Amino acid sequence: MMKPLLKHFYKCIAIAACVCASAQHASAQMENDGIMIPKNYICAGPMFSTSSWTNYWEGTFKRNNGNIGKVTTNMYSFMATYGITNNLLVTAGVPYITSKASAGTLHEQSGIQDLSVNLKWRAYRLKTDKSILSLFASVTGSIPLTNYEADFLPLALGSHSKDFTARAVVDYSYGKAFVTGSGAYTTRSNITIDRSSYYTTELIYSNQVELPKMTDYSFRAGYRSKYLIVEGVADIMTSLGGFDIRKNDMPFPSNRMNMTSVGGNVRYRIKSFDGLEFEAGDNYVVKGRNVGQANMIHGGLTYIFGVAKKKKVQDKDSFKN
Repeated sequence: MMKPLLKHFYKCIAIAACVCASAQHASAQMENDGIMIPKNYICAGPMFSTSSWTNYWEGTFKRNNGNIGKVTTNMYSFMATYGITNNLLVTAGVPYITSKASAGTLHEQSGIQDLSVNLKWRAYRLKTDKSILSLFASVTGSIPLTNYEADFLPLALGSHSKDFTARAVVDYSYGKAFVTGSGAYTTRSNITIDRSSYYTTELIYSNQVELPKMTDYSFRAGYRSKYLIVEGVADIMTSLGGFDIRKNDMPFPSNRMNMTSVGGNVRYRIKSFDGLEFEAGDNYVVKGRNVGQANMIHGGLTYIFGVAKKKKVQDKDSFKN
C-alpha cells in the first residue's frame, strides 16, 4: 500500500445506517457526507446495526402496544466503495435483516433485503489556506434481491420497492472543524401484495400499492482530522403523501412515515494498521408519524487498499475532503 497516499486520506466511506422504525427498511446511506476516496482504491468492510422500539406514533398519537411489545431489527451488511476517479466513486451494499417482536404472535422475519448502488460526484472544490468548500451530487438506486413480504409491518424487512434517490451535498471545513448539509428526493415504485383488496382512506380492489415519494434532509457537524472524526448528526425524513395508521390497526406500506432523528458518530483510523478504520454511532428518533421511536446503535470496520499501481501523485490535496 502506498503510504504517501494514505497520509492524505482522511477517512474511508462508511455506513450511516438509517432505519425507518415502523417499516424496518434499513438502507446504507453513504452519499450524505463530504468525503471522497482516491482513484483506483477500494474501501470495503462489514457493518452491523441494531434498532429497537417500544413506543410508536399512530398518526401523531404516541402509544405502545402490549400485543407486540418491543420490536428489534438487526442489520448485517457488507459494503464496498471504489474510486473511479478522484472526483467520482461508486458504492454497493447488500444487507441481511432480522426482525422480531418480544410479545404476541407475529413471526420473526429474516433474509437478504435490497441491493443498493450509489454514484457520488464531487462537482466543485474551492480550497484556501484554512478552508475547503465542496459541492457534491449523487444518485442511488436499489432493487429487492429476494421475495420478502412487504405487507407485514412492523416486522417487514423492507418496502420491496425499486427506489431511486437524487441528492445534493454541501461540505465546508475550516481547519479541523466541518459542517455538512444535504437534501434528497426519492421515488419508489408500486409494490405487489398478497391480497386482492385493501383499505387506505377508501376500499381499493387491487394487489398493487402506490408508495409515497419521500424527501430527506441530513445535517452533520464536528471535528475531522487524519485519524479521528467526531460528529453530531440530524436527519429529517418526510413522506410526500400516504395516510395515518388507523386506531389499533397494523401499519401499511403506503402509510405516511415521517421521522426526525439525532445522534452522533465516531470514526477512528487505526495508526498501527494503516488503512483500517473503525466506526460506531447512535441515533435516536425524537419526533415521528406512523413510525417507532427507535434507538439505533451501529458500528463497522472498513479497510482501504489500492488496486492499481500509481506512478506519481500529482495532486495530494485531491485525497482530502
